[in-house]
Amino acid sequence: MKQLVKAFEELKINYDDILLKKYETYMEGILKWNEAVNLTSITEPSQFIQKHYIDSLLSVIYKEFQNAELIIDVGTGGGFPGIPLALAAPDKKFVLIDSLNKRIKIIKELCGELEIDNVTAIHGRAEELARNKNHRQKYDLCVSRAVANMATLSEYCLPFIRRGGWFLAYKGPNTDEEIKESANALRMLGGKIRREEHAKLSNFNLEHKIIFIEKTGDTPSKYPRKAGTPSKDPLK
Repeated sequence: MKQLVKAFEELKINYDDILLKKYETYMEGILKWNEAVNLTSITEPSQFIQKHYIDSLLSVIYKEFQNAELIIDVGTGGGFPGIPLALAAPDKKFVLIDSLNKRIKIIKELCGELEIDNVTAIHGRAEELARNKNHRQKYDLCVSRAVANMATLSEYCLPFIRRGGWFLAYKGPNTDEEIKESANALRMLGGKIRREEHAKLSNFNLEHKIIFIEKTGDTPSKYPRKAGTPSKDPLK
């Protein structure tokens, strides 16, 4: 876990042996479950720590994350970036959603074993949960590492965020065209890109950008469209 300690120190995350053990045990649990349920293609521990843990934690240094109290992780998969962030920020509340119930059950089980009590894991499609009054425009911040183009991802995520809140999209390094093409979709959904940050830590080779999108207005009630439509027919 020496890699993780170096990242904690550079990101100024407080840690102790108990916290490090929780990260280690969660990784072991995900890798064990991964033999039966598709949770990750990254199974070598040092790569897991770098690409799932350290990459997920990169947003902690920004004021948008620091000022948020209620955070949603859309398309969490094996719990990323939500679980690493929740462990690093126990004062914040996290809701993790995924469309595959097997993944959610595993996250719930591991959170119970590790006493991660600031996480709620929910099974459901973003298109449906974002229409639920308990979730629509309730969150200070949305984070997502889900694989989808920016227009599709924004239709999944922006309806969850309150006006004045933020969507932090973890994207690859070559996204300029994708971001440009999503500008009109973002306007339609009530969002506006404010800046991009390159994910950089001195000891690690990370190739990500974090796109900072402010929720500047309410999302019209017709969005998100019915399940499957945002991915098949992205807004233009």
